[in-house]
Amino acid sequence: MIGYHRRVNGGFTMGNPTTNVRLYGTEEQVPDPIVLRAGKLTAELDAGNLRYIRLDGIELIRAVSYIVRDKDWGTYNPTISKLDVKETAAGFTVHYDAEVGDSQQSFRYSAIIKGSSDGRLSFAATGEALSDFLTNRTGFVVLHPIDGVAGHPVHVEHVDGRKVDSAFPEIIDPLQPMMDLRALTHEPVPGLKVTCRMEGDTFEMEDQRNWTDASYKTYVRPLALPWPYKLEQGSTLEQQVTLEVTGSPSQARNRKQGTATVSIGDPVGTVPPLGIGLEPELVAATQQRVAELSTARPHHLVCHFDPRQGHGKAELARAADLARSLGCEAWLEAVIPGVEDFASDIATLGRMAAEIGDPFVVVLLSPAPDLKCTLPGSPWPPCPPLEEVYKAGRIAFPNAKLGGGMFSYFTELNRKRPPTDLLDIVTFTTSGLVHAGDDRSATEGLESLPYIAKSVREIAKGKPYHVGPSALGMRANPYGEAPMDNPDNIRQAMNRMDPRQRGLLGAAWNLGYATHFAKGGAQAISLGGGVGPFGLVHAPMPYAQPYFDEAEGYYPVFHVFRGLAGKRGAVLLDTHCDSQRDVQAIALEGDNGRELWVANLLSESRTLVLENVDELRRCVRLDADSFVEASKDPEFMDRPGEAFDGNSAEIGPYAVLRFTA
Repeated sequence: MIGYHRRVNGGFTMGNPTTNVRLYGTEEQVPDPIVLRAGKLTAELDAGNLRYIRLDGIELIRAVSYIVRDKDWGTYNPTISKLDVKETAAGFTVHYDAEVGDSQQSFRYSAIIKGSSDGRLSFAATGEALSDFLTNRTGFVVLHPIDGVAGHPVHVEHVDGRKVDSAFPEIIDPLQPMMDLRALTHEPVPGLKVTCRMEGDTFEMEDQRNWTDASYKTYVRPLALPWPYKLEQGSTLEQQVTLEVTGSPSQARNRKQGTATVSIGDPVGTVPPLGIGLEPELVAATQQRVAELSTARPHHLVCHFDPRQGHGKAELARAADLARSLGCEAWLEAVIPGVEDFASDIATLGRMAAEIGDPFVVVLLSPAPDLKCTLPGSPWPPCPPLEEVYKAGRIAFPNAKLGGGMFSYFTELNRKRPPTDLLDIVTFTTSGLVHAGDDRSATEGLESLPYIAKSVREIAKGKPYHVGPSALGMRANPYGEAPMDNPDNIRQAMNRMDPRQRGLLGAAWNLGYATHFAKGGAQAISLGGGVGPFGLVHAPMPYAQPYFDEAEGYYPVFHVFRGLAGKRGAVLLDTHCDSQRDVQAIALEGDNGRELWVANLLSESRTLVLENVDELRRCVRLDADSFVEASKDPEFMDRPGEAFDGNSAEIGPYAVLRFTA
């Protein structure tokens, strides 16, 4: 079918999606950040906030942001005015005014940012409530990166003046690793120190790796205080964050800008089975794409079931039939609605499954109250005891493997750890868009996954674990009523439908996701779904899917899924990347020899320098140039590709390259 794509200016191009659609699945334009420079000190000004604060290219702080959130933890996007940026040889100064709010309330603030070549930076803000303003958080948030920081020392100054030596947690802390904070001093690299001083309120830290963020977040105000809280009309807030850098690196940095080195190491396991998720409302649409999805070779279909949504035996039967049509195992992900009658609910579920032929190989159970978050310091809601839930599950499903944990995110699993001795498998899922929706936050979050895998292995206590169904988008919202609607196809935190699922960024993200959990020992991984917001292939939906609504076909992520799913059980080889932020790579060895998959996580091209890859002589490119062709051919990545002779290759924005012998 010939496809038509509507441009932003109203014109049409036949079968020629724009670069934005190829990369991000949306026409939304995102302005480039402003790079501020003060000698060797640099920072990026992005929507009024600072990101990637560096000294001579060494990352000091991931971000300093002034944020305003509503009573449901939604973050307002500021409307910025009177932006004034001045740079001199000695440093930079930024002034701006901003206003946030909605039809019910509003808040404004003025910001002053100063940076000097002597290694000092300050960000001050004065805010005023223009009406009574209900908020869960208003003020500064500081993000420390995790690379070179996790498990390393930090000197802490508390609000009461106490000074103690501590460390950033290595295993992910379920609560708040540091409280009552005034200043933190750490070494990004040996010999170089940065002190972050936070004034105007009491700050505390949470380990944002819980939500797949690549950072430790220090925020205002303490969660033990009541929330939401009201800022009275006319009340003001004054806060400031100051960074001071001292010392110098003890070793020179040799990494060349614009390059990424990837090497292949020894065997570290086998490639785990890959599956997809299924929500009952998408059964019909998925059934229409069975032929296409079958070629992706999913190992299992995780069938969601929630009696509170009216699901019954008919939904179980349709899901099981769909799994048979796909030629894969049927797994059941069942919400148990009752608190007092949970045993009866589980028994009823078991009888319904038996009546349709007992099709579920794995049964995952979760009480409904565990689908929602309980913040530190808050009382846990009534919930049936997990020991009794799992015992009832054993009786109801005697022939299935029994799984438990959380259908929500790793955060909740970390805060409420299941009795694993009663389980065959521990399960949880994640979303890439809990705290931020921009491209860089989404891709940099992959840095957190090795720590999550390590922490899950500790929680599971030797039992196998399964992760998913997971995607960039949010399939459920433990922190509010539901994920955000996204009628305008924008990048936004807590979106259910994220347009990048259909773009090259989604393919690169999924390759990195599967890579980390494969190397992290997952017994099984489930990525998104067949169709819909988390899909591999196009199907008509109530929202716009640029290019695909006319051309139909396969999203780029389909090719990543198919390539890895088809290698189930192959030898997994270790890979090393000198910058996990730039690229992700997975190497494996099967019947046809070795192959290497590499994904670019950046919006700029990189030069790949490959080591220990002498036997790899062909390369297939899934990139902006091949996007249309790949959308029409399910076997695109099986092609021989171009000849590769040497140890370097160019990789385009969010491209995925497959190297073979």
